[in-house]
Amino acid sequence: MRSFFLFLLYASAAFAQQQYPQDYFRSPMDIPIHPSGTFGELRTNHFHAGLDFRTNQKEGLPVYAAADGYVSRLKVSSYGYGTALYIDHPNGFTTLYGHLQKYSPKIEALVRAKQYEKQSFDIELFLKPGELTVTKGELVALSGNSGGSGGPHLHFEYRDTKTEMIINPLLFGLNKKMKDPYAPKILGLIAYPLSDDAVVNESKKPTLVSLKLQKDGTYLADKISAKGKVGFSVSTSDKSTGSVGNNGIFKIQTFFNGSPYFNYAFNTFAFDESRYVNNLIDYPRYYATGQRFQKLFVKTPYPLSLLKESASNGQFNIVRDTVKNYRIEVADFHGNKVLVNGSIEYSDKPASVTEEKHITPYLVKVGNDHNYTKDNVSVFIPANAFYEDFYMDFNVRDSILYLHNPTVPVHTNVVVSFDVSHLSKEVLQKTFIAGFTDKKITYNSSYMEDGKLTAKVKQLGNFKLAQDTTPPKIFDISFAEGKWLSDKDGFWCKISDDLSGIATFDAFLNGKWALMHYDYKTRVIFHNFSDSIVDEGRNDLKITVTDNVGNSTTFETHFFRTQNTAPVEKDK
Repeated sequence: MRSFFLFLLYASAAFAQQQYPQDYFRSPMDIPIHPSGTFGELRTNHFHAGLDFRTNQKEGLPVYAAADGYVSRLKVSSYGYGTALYIDHPNGFTTLYGHLQKYSPKIEALVRAKQYEKQSFDIELFLKPGELTVTKGELVALSGNSGGSGGPHLHFEYRDTKTEMIINPLLFGLNKKMKDPYAPKILGLIAYPLSDDAVVNESKKPTLVSLKLQKDGTYLADKISAKGKVGFSVSTSDKSTGSVGNNGIFKIQTFFNGSPYFNYAFNTFAFDESRYVNNLIDYPRYYATGQRFQKLFVKTPYPLSLLKESASNGQFNIVRDTVKNYRIEVADFHGNKVLVNGSIEYSDKPASVTEEKHITPYLVKVGNDHNYTKDNVSVFIPANAFYEDFYMDFNVRDSILYLHNPTVPVHTNVVVSFDVSHLSKEVLQKTFIAGFTDKKITYNSSYMEDGKLTAKVKQLGNFKLAQDTTPPKIFDISFAEGKWLSDKDGFWCKISDDLSGIATFDAFLNGKWALMHYDYKTRVIFHNFSDSIVDEGRNDLKITVTDNVGNSTTFETHFFRTQNTAPVEKDK
């Protein structure tokens, strides 16, 4: 019977992979797949949504259309995917190519024209079928490091065109081009007392479980003494051939006395589910240590489609006179597995390590809206802003809002409002709601609503009104005033703002708007002379940078350039 069940399990997994075309698409790059990021990998506030092609710290590598289709969307942003390209294919899937350096000439020309038309570096275009078609293997872009990229690479995604569900790229046959002989690694195991009566190893707190690596590559966990409902979390990572850092795993499954108990696999998820990563992990531990332990249980059900329904929600119920065996299997996409075997023995010993319950007048229940007000400061918490019910700290002293602490993750916006009737119009223009710690102040986009200054925040902590009266900086200009730049491809400078952050930047050459590309990681804005808007001879340049509360800085200079043979450089 057990063999038959395993057959069904593997057969269903194989069927899940075969529902996606295996040979319809080609790889977007002609380089080995040595991923720097895998699908579903745990990232800050999101699951990684694609496969990252490592480009060995180089930019400018060819990127090809994975199949015939049409360019449906083009987006250039200072953040996120940076310069990105979307192609809709006739078989119902969309491919996405992110962090690009530039588009192919015909696409680049279209985007550049729209940027000049709208006078904006950041731009988003939605195209109609047939407007800009591409063929399988056609050069569509060059790889880069734009947007929120942590280093040169190509971010590549598959999406269902109609539902926009994001799908693991390895399900489309790319796994055949990626070598992975290595099993995942187990970095740590934690046991949790989940019910009110639960105790684990005489503790009411989460407890690290020691692991011993066996000769066969499995791990043996120390026996646990417990009672009540118990759950586990695991810290794990994976590597493949050519990968340097640690990547995410594909699938985790638990077994209780030999029977499947709880599992999830990174096959597909919705884009708006991505922030649920903060509930899949032990968030307080992550906030304190930076370690991501993936929970193998659900305490309060939440709609993450990755999780397979389980009557137990992954919680082991340990009752008197029993010894329960459990197994945890962690697998990568290529079927390499690592196992943890352990047992839990019932014990009625009382807890010697207790956890004092933190009780305040402010019980936040997940399914309800909540409003709190004190001393002209108010907080609105919508239903489902959090993952678990909890007692929240809420206080206002000396016009500072103390709103619990950042160890509790926030899923949807919490609305914070301050009365600003005592501020003059001039001061109010430079005022925003700041999050702050002993070390830094964080800008929150703030707006007036119902006579109060309001911000939507996604992290708990301390908040106050702050003013930014310091304008941005423009510095490190790439040329000296009056220089000839005939032998240069363009010019650049750096911009920064110490508090509220850069909102806009504009450049004008001889009174005409000039496109400046922006890389926030290096703080560089740069202009390419290939735009062909410079004049012969003298060119007057004006750059204006404005921060998020309206402070502005302007820098003016001039240079010389000829389209003919560059003259001998001379001072002017």
